[in-house]
Amino acid sequence: MSVRRAALGLALAAPLCLLGAGHARADLRMCNLTASKVGVALGYRDPQGWVTEGWWDLTPKACETLLKGALAARFYYVFAVDYTRGGEWSGRSLMCTKDAEFTIRGVEDCLARGYDRNGFFEVDTGEQKSWTIQLTDPNQPAAPSP
Repeated sequence: MSVRRAALGLALAAPLCLLGAGHARADLRMCNLTASKVGVALGYRDPQGWVTEGWWDLTPKACETLLKGALAARFYYVFAVDYTRGGEWSGRSLMCTKDAEFTIRGVEDCLARGYDRNGFFEVDTGEQKSWTIQLTDPNQPAAPSP
């Protein structure tokens, strides 16, 4: 399986532009801008500690809300798998996952607790209350700047 590096194929979108919207919603969203079906796992810190959740299945060119409501943390962590062509978007922050749908408390001793361990990449929201993460194909040419 070829590994896709988050730095090569990931565009972190600025906060959602809410000007002109009928009603403002604060959420963490993920947009799959690739031609592949993608599975996404999310890690974050809540008042009880670290938690990882998955899997959200994103169809090509679609967006999904991962967390509803105003964001409570500055940093979120993502691990995504390309189901169609193989490969992944990963990083250096090791967190627990499993093959089926999951919510896992804690990021320590993943293997000893019967979970898989994967590297998640960090998303810095800059303490915004809404944020959209965009997964892009590293082979896709960059859009021209205006």
